Amino acid sequence: MSDSGIQSDYDFDLFVIGVGSGGVRAARMSATYGARVATAEDRYMGGTCVNVGCVPKKLFVYASHFSEEYRHAEGFGWDAVSPDFDWPTLRDNKNTEISRLNGIYRGMLDNAGVTHFDGRARIEDAHTISINGQRVTTDRILIATGSWPTVPDFPGREHVLTSNEAFFLDALPRRSLVVGGGYIAVEFAGIFNGLGVESHLSYRGSLFLRHFDGDVRTTVAEELERKGVMLHFESRVTEVREVGTSFEVTFDDGRTEPFDLILYATGRHPAVEDIGLENVAVETRDNGAIIVDDEFRTSVPNIFALGDVIDRMQLTPVAISEAMVFARNQFLGETGVMDYENVPTAVFCQPNIGTVGLTEEEARQQFSDDITVYKSGFRAMKHTLSGSGEKTLMKMVVQTSTDRVLGVHMVGAEAGEIIQGIAVALKAGATKKVFDSTIGIHPTTAEELVTMREPVSTSG
Repeated sequence: MSDSGIQSDYDFDLFVIGVGSGGVRAARMSATYGARVATAEDRYMGGTCVNVGCVPKKLFVYASHFSEEYRHAEGFGWDAVSPDFDWPTLRDNKNTEISRLNGIYRGMLDNAGVTHFDGRARIEDAHTISINGQRVTTDRILIATGSWPTVPDFPGREHVLTSNEAFFLDALPRRSLVVGGGYIAVEFAGIFNGLGVESHLSYRGSLFLRHFDGDVRTTVAEELERKGVMLHFESRVTEVREVGTSFEVTFDDGRTEPFDLILYATGRHPAVEDIGLENVAVETRDNGAIIVDDEFRTSVPNIFALGDVIDRMQLTPVAISEAMVFARNQFLGETGVMDYENVPTAVFCQPNIGTVGLTEEEARQQFSDDITVYKSGFRAMKHTLSGSGEKTLMKMVVQTSTDRVLGVHMVGAEAGEIIQGIAVALKAGATKKVFDSTIGIHPTTAEELVTMREPVSTSG
């Protein structure tokens, strides 16, 4: 560690507020590099991802997909079965696994020699933090408090839930309404549907997942409807009223419908409330996002921020990578910069979405008439016997003049697993010729990515 990293006149060299994925990685690695580090958290170890995000969501997706697998098995000779589903078993087993992960996160901090405080940390000044009435001093402060679900203000707002509460329901509803058009909304609509709940999704726009490729959006909408999710586009909730044990929802077209559960997944905002930002001159955007430079430094030189709270890319692996850049720069004397290009991501709807690089729309905006698009839509081999009509989409966007692959998008089983490997190729600058010269693994869905030869469209 560089000599400038240690300030003996403070209690700590670094104090991290929030122990989500980014905060834990920054604290642990900074301590490994020789810094005296403290952390504070007033909710749960591991942050949103571990507790009310990626991990429990993926477990629920696994659970909800079994209902389809039972039906698909009949075409392969298995007797028809309709087993009962027990929600408390899934919920409680999930809670047990999350508790195990909480312990692992705490253990990682302990093993790295990080001092951890359970409680709400508040910034008193640029070098002072208070936790439960205890005051400590620190050379650097890192804010990694993540984000929090946003629910708009409307009559009956108190009757709706967010994803935070959806993981802990006492019982499954008979009829659910998910409001929103992002990945959380789409995923939960599929989860409820797969678990046997009558599932509706309401979105104010003409088509959900607005930052994704157009063909991906259309394909997912078609597949969700095929599976039984009822989609309501150009639809807005204006009021929710409690009626007995259920809720009456009024939409902007005047219709009313009863639901047992209403889940709002209408975005997340940076979690900056009540951490003492008013005591320091840290600049924020209108939505509360903390403004930082390439070193994750705020407008106060010794205060930093990363992860969801800076609202660049709200993805767990991005926060972890940002934390690595921060720790190395601050305590190893490096000058690294976070690379946000070609970050892969997945949406665990059913079927899954996997995507990396530019969408067709983004590519056409950036490169105009220098784009070639390859696309394949097909029924996966499994479904020739399962009887399912589920379609898989593979799409590749290429810059014509350089042959460089700009984006790859997939809707289909295990899309996230497949696109993770493709992301490596894009980071390496792979061309379409490289894909074409790669031998496919047969029979797999992924081989389609190296056998697409004829473009479906070009610009110019």
